[in-house]
Amino acid sequence: MKILHSLPPYTLFGCAPKYEEAKIIVLPVPYDSTASYKAGARDGPHEIISASRVLEPYNEELDIDINDISIYTTEELEPDVNSPKAMANRIEKEVDVILQDKKIPIILGGDHAVSIGAVNSAAKFGKDFTYLHFDAHSDSRNEYSGSNYSHACVVARVDEVAEHYSVGVRSIQKEGMDFCKSILFRKDMHGMSIHEISDIILKNTKSKIYLSVDFDVLDPSQMPSTGTPEPDGLSFYELKEILNGVLSKKQVVGMDFAELSPIPGLIAPNVLAAKLIYFAIGYAFNKDHI
Repeated sequence: MKILHSLPPYTLFGCAPKYEEAKIIVLPVPYDSTASYKAGARDGPHEIISASRVLEPYNEELDIDINDISIYTTEELEPDVNSPKAMANRIEKEVDVILQDKKIPIILGGDHAVSIGAVNSAAKFGKDFTYLHFDAHSDSRNEYSGSNYSHACVVARVDEVAEHYSVGVRSIQKEGMDFCKSILFRKDMHGMSIHEISDIILKNTKSKIYLSVDFDVLDPSQMPSTGTPEPDGLSFYELKEILNGVLSKKQVVGMDFAELSPIPGLIAPNVLAAKLIYFAIGYAFNKDHI
């Protein structure tokens, strides 16, 4: 029997192409074992996908239907709780398959440690890229809570395999200032136009980028649903327009979106996260609108 009025499939934006036909592969990773303040990001992928299914597939600003970009969503990846390093290795192996099949990986975290395995895979495949990192924190600690693979160590691990550039940082340990030349601090962004910010990012990144967004880069007034909120963050509009100015001019080899820690009963941040991902995909993979 055919249901006359069925809901969209449980996939990002309800998209349902065959894997072989898809351009983008979404890998949900419900993992937050390295969370250092408030846990809960393991529920992020589920809530992002749920919120995305109620968004209109067509977007009037981009003049696209998201179904036309061909996005396939895998099953959620089972966490490896043996160690953060073991989990990074598991993600790396999964992303290896996606890249071998010449598709673009998008990881839905989970805490920000999900970046490490994905970036290791992209670097292993010879991708000459910059890891473009939007975050309230520098994530530049070599070790945190006994692990070199904590969400606080992401940029330190990326630094071992790829160039990186961070944007929106407003929390950093003193030792992390060794990375300051590759950081656009939030305090320095005040008074800049969107065009000026985008231009700085374009000049400090390669033609290929791996985009990583920690949702705590946003101001907690708009994004309270994160385990490590910091005041004085970007607005949704600022981040969206910066991504427009950058992604439309770069080749994207992969993306991840991390640290959405859903608050029960508060759905607006989940929808914001899904909408931001929609725009990022649209800017990166449908350049006809520029």
